[in-house]
Amino acid sequence: MPSSYLTQEGYDRLLKELDYLRTEKRAEVADRLRNAMEDGELIENAELEAAKNEQSFVEGRIKELEILLANAKLIDENASNDTIQVGSKVQVKEDGFDPEDYVIVGHAEADPRLGRISNESPLGKALLNHKAGDKVKVDAPGGAFEIDILSVG
Repeated sequence: MPSSYLTQEGYDRLLKELDYLRTEKRAEVADRLRNAMEDGELIENAELEAAKNEQSFVEGRIKELEILLANAKLIDENASNDTIQVGSKVQVKEDGFDPEDYVIVGHAEADPRLGRISNESPLGKALLNHKAGDKVKVDAPGGAFEIDILSVG
């Protein structure tokens, strides 16, 4: 699996989730499975089926997090660089709209509602390796548009 870029905050958050899933959530699901099996008719036990599905989801997420964290590359959000890289804080403006602030992060931490965009997204890809003052064309699924890079921090 290729490396995933993570901030220290993102790495810590995923590590905390992994610990929770391995300890509390696994025990919760095991209790749920045990209770469902004790309820009698195993052939038509919807609770047992639901508990098995939840167990499968939890174990899959644990594996996903283990791989993600094992292959993580930590990014330095405080690195001063004039060129936009993963970890850069940028302010951009599209004609007719207010300026918007973003942090370029790896896909595992992306949350556009919080201004954290993936380096693999159309906007993130377009911004990489550019500087403040550049005008950048973004090829998005909804159509291409141009933005001005106001600042890089």
